[in-house]
Amino acid sequence: MGSDGGHCSFVLLAEFDILAGAQLKYQFPQPLGVDESVLAMSMLPDGAETQLDDWTIFFLNQTAFNTISPVLALDTPEVKTTALLGEPAPKPDLLCVLNLVRTKHDPTLDRGAKVLALAICTRHPFIQIFKPVLLMALDDYFSDPSQDCLARLFDAVNSMNLSGAPILTRNEKIVMRSSERKDIFSEKFVHLAPPLQGWNTSKTPLQHRSSHSAESFSSFEEGILMRNKDRDEAPVSVQQPTAQSSPSEASFSLGGSAVWVGDESGLDPTSNEGEDDSILSFVGTTVTGPIRRRRSTDASSGSSQAHMKDGTLRPSIAHTPSYYDPQMRSGMAKDTHFYHTTVAYKDHQLPIKMPLATFPEEVGDYSLITLIKAFSSQMLVSGPFHPHLHTNGPQTHPIIILFNALVTGKRIIFLGHKKPAGEVSSFVLSACALGSGCGAVLRGFIERSFPYANLNNRDEWEAVPAYIAGVTNPIFKSSPTWDLLLDISTGSVTVARDIHITYPISAGMPLGIPSMVRSATFSTETSLGSEEDMVRAGKDGAKTDFVAKADNNADNLFIEDIRSAIEYHYGESLVRVRFTEYVLRFVRLASRYEEDMTGTTRFGYPSSAFDSRLPSPRLGSGMVFNDESAGRKELAANSHRIEAWRKTNSYEYICADFRNAQLMDAIQGFDVAHQLFRLRNAKSMSEAEVLAIMRSLADNVRTYDQVVGLLAYLMPHGGGLMHIAFSLFHQKESVRDATVDLFNQLRAYPVGVSFLQALNHFQRYAYVRQAHAREKRVVPEQQHYQQPHQPPQQQQQQSLYASSSFSRTYSTDRMVTPTMNGGF
Repeated sequence: MGSDGGHCSFVLLAEFDILAGAQLKYQFPQPLGVDESVLAMSMLPDGAETQLDDWTIFFLNQTAFNTISPVLALDTPEVKTTALLGEPAPKPDLLCVLNLVRTKHDPTLDRGAKVLALAICTRHPFIQIFKPVLLMALDDYFSDPSQDCLARLFDAVNSMNLSGAPILTRNEKIVMRSSERKDIFSEKFVHLAPPLQGWNTSKTPLQHRSSHSAESFSSFEEGILMRNKDRDEAPVSVQQPTAQSSPSEASFSLGGSAVWVGDESGLDPTSNEGEDDSILSFVGTTVTGPIRRRRSTDASSGSSQAHMKDGTLRPSIAHTPSYYDPQMRSGMAKDTHFYHTTVAYKDHQLPIKMPLATFPEEVGDYSLITLIKAFSSQMLVSGPFHPHLHTNGPQTHPIIILFNALVTGKRIIFLGHKKPAGEVSSFVLSACALGSGCGAVLRGFIERSFPYANLNNRDEWEAVPAYIAGVTNPIFKSSPTWDLLLDISTGSVTVARDIHITYPISAGMPLGIPSMVRSATFSTETSLGSEEDMVRAGKDGAKTDFVAKADNNADNLFIEDIRSAIEYHYGESLVRVRFTEYVLRFVRLASRYEEDMTGTTRFGYPSSAFDSRLPSPRLGSGMVFNDESAGRKELAANSHRIEAWRKTNSYEYICADFRNAQLMDAIQGFDVAHQLFRLRNAKSMSEAEVLAIMRSLADNVRTYDQVVGLLAYLMPHGGGLMHIAFSLFHQKESVRDATVDLFNQLRAYPVGVSFLQALNHFQRYAYVRQAHAREKRVVPEQQHYQQPHQPPQQQQQQSLYASSSFSRTYSTDRMVTPTMNGGF
């Protein structure tokens, strides 16, 4: 992103005239080419005069009636060369419009008030960051009503500098949003750090050498390295431990050891000894809350005030600021989830916090918790049952009904009578995020959403298939063009009476099932209902005539978990991550269903079990169930909504995304999600399968992109690396060695270090001990073969030096070399 990246495409101003109604007064820097009355009515919602301030959102370039060209102002119109060749023209970029409506009361006016609306059009989905400057610009216009105000707003937004903002990949965004650490990916902010006096800035402390992970310089171990070096330089003679001893209990009391203890007893939130101008290294603690300072007695900060031989202070490597200095406060990010910048409007510098982990399907500052709280009772669901929507019969939760309606392409309306248009818009945007898995899994929802819709352009947006609209006029409740209506005022959910006529359903499963289909065939016992039930429900419209079987317990368990999390005051981030997992599982379930029905799948790995009979064991892949009988019931319960989803644009998008992932993913050749599922949930696994999985992960997770790709599957709230770390205690030594290899490769990168720190003390200790013992066993052999002609005494000294370098990396002055390579 550059400073001149066209953050603002257009600026619009609308005004309500007592005689002419809503009028679009200004379009800067040029007209959009869209019906001005449509724009004006979208900017001035019904009942705007009853609200002092209101925020609304709508989109451009969705359909023919609101498409503009060019997308960026002052650009030349695009030449549709593909259309000349008879191919479909590419879709123009979607423009998000953030609109501020204000009512200023004035008794001297005819209606006693003046209603104005100011809007900016941008391609960025995180439009909420522009609210401060939009507020100031509208105040400016009220005091000086001229087009110069729009020009100042246009220039101010486009001058915002985002050139230093890290551009994250999909996997990096998933890792960032699932982590509560305020320093996640802090190495990407190193270029923003101010130079430190007395410190060599030619090489940042977060840069790694291109060498084996055992030699990488990470603050994961630098504090201990420095402490041991101070000990070695000291004139006091220290007795070296013998190889037959074991780690003492005292080694666990070194509070806050960055390597494997993780004890926070050495952290003092008030003490600032030796750390006046620095913060904790991003790997020096597992604390995810406010920054706390470490006492000088800490193992990893013992050298923070160490003296050089010439008497000068030596800066601590472990406590070198990675990207932010709280004393300088030079605008750097306190939280790496955001990029901090400013917008200069007139004489004001407005602070901007740009979220870095936003997907295109996430527009604005939506809230899934608010959506779930508003529609939380099955008792408020009315209308006939339909298998596309009611995947769990009468027990189907309203939020699951909404998700089913979203993925199956139903026409959805959110009604907010006497509610601010901005509140209705927020519900529509939350629903789009819900259906897409918070933007990380599916797409195609934003392009058919109308956060605020009105009567003026009703024919246009109602003509869009599977629209998602927000309205404030109760007249839409009697409209025959919606399939699902959600009233945010009452929390009621209404299914259209003629939904069975609009979406007819045949009984049972589709015909033509291949004979080679595996055991996942479906009987009438697990079907949702008979054809007679559906026909009767379509005719009568009474929900008691059609009752689906409540076999889909996974949905109910998921909703119960979400409701419990909200009741215990877990944050929005956790709820979003859980819905991302839910949509991911739905996609994998649909892939399994498609394979069972057609013999192949277009958007997933084929389902197969681990096979050790081949010369090279073949890993399993695809969706697997611990209980095949329960799996068949779940597939049957979801069959109708999966069939309906396969007819939508969202399905076509996921197929295209999967094809691209097969070419672009860093980890190639096997289904990572399947292997992690087996490690976490399998009731029993052979030694051969465990070894094949761990060896495949260790061999294919080496580069930074591969490390992030693996961690994107390991949500911290689900245990992170915990289930992989259990392999450190496997009875087979080759499994333990493969796990150590994998962790060594994760340790080479700061993001991997943060996940290793989340392991419990016991697992971290097992990793350190085995890695230490293994390096002590392997390095002398390598030194012996590399330098065979040196005198024996010199060979022994070099071998011990090479081994001790790794030993210092993983040990403290009280930790000694264990004699065993495996478990305790």
